[in-house]
Amino acid sequence: MYIPSFNRFEDHQQVIAFMQKYSFATIVSTKDNIPVATHLPFLVKVEDDKIILRAHFAKANPQASDSIGQQVLVIFTEPHAYISPKNYEKTENVPTWNYLAVHAYGNCNVLEGEEIKAALLTDTIKNYELDYLKQWDSLTDEYKRKMMNGITAFEIVVDDLQAKAKLSQNRSETEHQHIIETLSKSTDTTEHEIAVYMSRLKKT
Repeated sequence: MYIPSFNRFEDHQQVIAFMQKYSFATIVSTKDNIPVATHLPFLVKVEDDKIILRAHFAKANPQASDSIGQQVLVIFTEPHAYISPKNYEKTENVPTWNYLAVHAYGNCNVLEGEEIKAALLTDTIKNYELDYLKQWDSLTDEYKRKMMNGITAFEIVVDDLQAKAKLSQNRSETEHQHIIETLSKSTDTTEHEIAVYMSRLKKT
């Protein structure tokens, strides 16, 4: 990912927190030199100082088998905002976009075995809807086994992490504050999120 030096998102813990917060990500692999992508909810964990991504494909998805053993890219991105030239001090300016994004690379390895799949699904439920766990546990083993037979579970040990926070770092203090104020007044929640990230940047 192209990252100018002033847009580097360098705080490792904040990067991981971002990935965990915006964990519905896009996994990209290749088939016959053609990029293929699937949108999936991921579990993002740190184990032995390594970032581990876990998720599952529908087994019917061709990418489920094609990506195993392959170097893949997982893209985490969410809040973004249009930045109007009205926020700038000079008229000779053009619109741009502020956003945050993380690209995680690593080898995609299959997770096999009923117990391992069951543990992954339990962890996924705990992460996304803890209240559903009681209902899941009450389902018959036959039904759960049928569901698990329909998925391909996998994990990725991240070996290259690229993080970008494009938050108007190259603008003047006055312009930066104008942008925060404009986005804070917006009814768009994602624009509010960008304003929050920009405000945090000012405090560091």
